[in-house]
Amino acid sequence: MADFSVAEIREMLQCEGQAQQELFDRALRLKKETVGEGIYLRGLIEFSNVCRKNCLYCGIRRENLAIERYTLTDEQILDTVRFAWRQGYGSVVLQAGERVSKEYEVRIERLVEQITTLSGGALGITLSLGEQTAETYRRWREAGAHRYLLRIESSSPELYRRIHPDDSLHRYEDRRRALDALAECGYQVGTGVMIGLPGQTTDDLARDILFMKGLDIDMCGMGPYVECAGTPLSERSLAQGGGTQEELQERLSLTLKMIAALRIVMPDINIAAATALQAIDPMGRLRAVECGANVVMPNLSPREVRANYALYDNKPLAFDSRILERCVRYGERGDSLHFKKKKK
Repeated sequence: MADFSVAEIREMLQCEGQAQQELFDRALRLKKETVGEGIYLRGLIEFSNVCRKNCLYCGIRRENLAIERYTLTDEQILDTVRFAWRQGYGSVVLQAGERVSKEYEVRIERLVEQITTLSGGALGITLSLGEQTAETYRRWREAGAHRYLLRIESSSPELYRRIHPDDSLHRYEDRRRALDALAECGYQVGTGVMIGLPGQTTDDLARDILFMKGLDIDMCGMGPYVECAGTPLSERSLAQGGGTQEELQERLSLTLKMIAALRIVMPDINIAAATALQAIDPMGRLRAVECGANVVMPNLSPREVRANYALYDNKPLAFDSRILERCVRYGERGDSLHFKKKKK
C-alpha cells in the first residue's frame, strides 16, 4: 500500500473542475477493482436519543431540552431487525446516544444475542454506542457484534477540544483508548470525522486521513458538519457567517473529495455514504457512492421517533431509493475486505 504525504492528500482535497472529476473517477475505479461494484446495505436503528455526553455540535446533547427523549423497547428493536432480515439486508446498525451502566451493558448483550439467534448468525451487527470499557466491548463482541463505529470527529487534539466541553466525559485521550480497545477485542473498527468544522483546515483533514490509515481502520463513516440550531457550535458558526447554502455546498464538495481520497489511500476498507450528505443535497449519498463509498445505511427506525434523533438540522427522515437502483448486494454481510486480510 502506497504511502501518502499531507501535501499529496491536500492536493486531492483542493482540486477543482476536471482534476476533481479525475479524482472521483480514479476512486470509483479503485473501489470496483478492490471491494467490488456492489453496495452493502446496513439497516440503521436509532433506538434511543438519551445521551450522557454534551458535545457542542450535537442535537441530542445532554443539555438540549428542546427534543423529546425516547428509547425503543426490545420488541420494537427486534421487530425492526426482522423487517430488515425479510427485506434482504445483510446487516443492521444499533445506534444510540452514549449510556454507561451495568443494566445497559446487559441489555445490549441480550439484544445482540437475540439478533444473532433470529438470523442464525447470518445478519451482520454493527454497534455505535459511544465510549465504553474494554470489558463491555468484549462482552458485546462475544455476544455476536461484528463491527463498531466510534467517530473521532477530528484527529486533531486541539480541534477536538474546541468542539467538546472541557470535562472528564469528553477527553480526546479516552476516545483514542476506546478505539484501541475495540481493535484488541476483534471488532471491525470504524471511525470518521466531520468535515467543514469552524477553524478546520485542509491540512487538518489530510492528517485525519493519515490518522485513519495509521489506526488501520476497517471502515469509515464521515460526513459534512451541518449546524444544529441551539447548540453552542452552531451559534459560534452562525456568528462567524457560517451555515449558508454556499458554505454547505462547499462542505459537501469537500466531503466527496475526502471519500475519494480515503478510497485511494485505503482502497480495501468499507466507506459509508453518510446521511448528512443528503441533508445538503437530495442526491448527496448517491454522489458519494459514485466517488468511492460502498455502504449505505437506510434509516429503519420507527417513523414516529425519527425526527427526535436530531443530530443536526434538516436531517432527512426518508432514504433516497435511487441508490437501490444501483448494484445492491442483498443478503450479504459485507464484512471489510481490509479486516479479512488482516485476519489472514
